[in-house]
Amino acid sequence: MSTTDAIRKTTRLDAPLARVWEAISDSRQFGAWFGAEFDGPFTAGVTLTARIRPTTMDPEVARLQEPHAGHAFEVHVTHVEPPHRLAFRWHPHGTGGPDHPDDPTTLVEFVLEADGDATRITITESGFDRIEAARRAQAFDGNDGGWTHQLRLVTRYVAGAR
Repeated sequence: MSTTDAIRKTTRLDAPLARVWEAISDSRQFGAWFGAEFDGPFTAGVTLTARIRPTTMDPEVARLQEPHAGHAFEVHVTHVEPPHRLAFRWHPHGTGGPDHPDDPTTLVEFVLEADGDATRITITESGFDRIEAARRAQAFDGNDGGWTHQLRLVTRYVAGAR
């Protein structure tokens, strides 16, 4: 992968693998920290609709999400491999939607590894090089910053700040 094709973020969460897997793989819990409400469970092969609902985990991130509250987006769940991997495809920031429905999607993967009593989480979003150049940088930059925020949110969530 080129440096423009993928975003990769990794951190260590002070929570056991089972707890982190629950926060990642349960669409209600995922939505609570991520800032979205999904219309069903994460099941491989299923396309879900979600709406932005500002997170309660962090007031700064909630302020950034507020202008987008109610905005619908779709995720197509490609893999649910307990307790280590959840993956879905979606249209990243500034792509897809009614103006560009044929834009390529990116693949978002959450990979979990036990690290003693803690869990190492790696979030990778790949496929940006397939996006039209005019929108690629905006999508990449927006999601790069977004995943930094999301790591902070999931860290707080699994620590019990619900």
